Amino acid sequence: MLYPAAPATPLGRQDEPDLDAVYAYPAASPWLRANMIASVDGAAVLDGGSRALGSATDRKLIGHLRGLADAVIVGAGTARAEKYGPLRPKQERRQRRLAAGLTPVPRLVIVSGSLDLDVSASAFTEAELPTVVVTHAAADHARRKQVEQVADIVVAGKQQVDVHALIDALAARGLSRLLCEGGPALLGTFAAADRIDDLCLTVAPLLVAGGETRVTSGPAVQPPRSLDLAHVLEHDDYLYLHYTRA
Repeated sequence: MLYPAAPATPLGRQDEPDLDAVYAYPAASPWLRANMIASVDGAAVLDGGSRALGSATDRKLIGHLRGLADAVIVGAGTARAEKYGPLRPKQERRQRRLAAGLTPVPRLVIVSGSLDLDVSASAFTEAELPTVVVTHAAADHARRKQVEQVADIVVAGKQQVDVHALIDALAARGLSRLLCEGGPALLGTFAAADRIDDLCLTVAPLLVAGGETRVTSGPAVQPPRSLDLAHVLEHDDYLYLHYTRA
């Protein structure tokens, strides 16, 4: 039988829930959280990126999620398209991180098999903590030498990036609370490997149509991974869904 669902918890009010408590990482370690946004008809991209789908509240939530993580993981293509720069939490967030035993800022982790990276980008040259680049053993040697000048290199896999090895290597460096912000190809790889522990999905009140990319791409997950709905938040017709492993 179907029953009326409890209303979503509203954001942006005085009685707004403590988001740090709502999204606290569990004791299990390492833990990979994914955070993505999509329109109501499933588009994860609008005007070449995801930013046009979002809102000020969505960006605020991104800040909270980053503030709880040891590292923010992103694919090289998404880092390029979304113009990722150095991660710079506000002073209050820095203090909360330090009080929780974290570094002042999360580490930025860029995943790139080709190492076709702009080493002059601010994500490398202005990072407070060295950016981590994850690649595989067969990556171009000359490019690897270039990247090593501006970033910490992690080799995970022989001919392609192995996400199991990636997670283990980051955990060995003390980076166990992980936040993956995509893109869809990287997130699809994590999904295929069954390494997504929870998913934060913002549903934007937009109809996009067309043939836009979904939040994951790549081979189908067989069998599909079942998820439990942990909670729903709402603001200005945006829904903020939080799913965990069933």
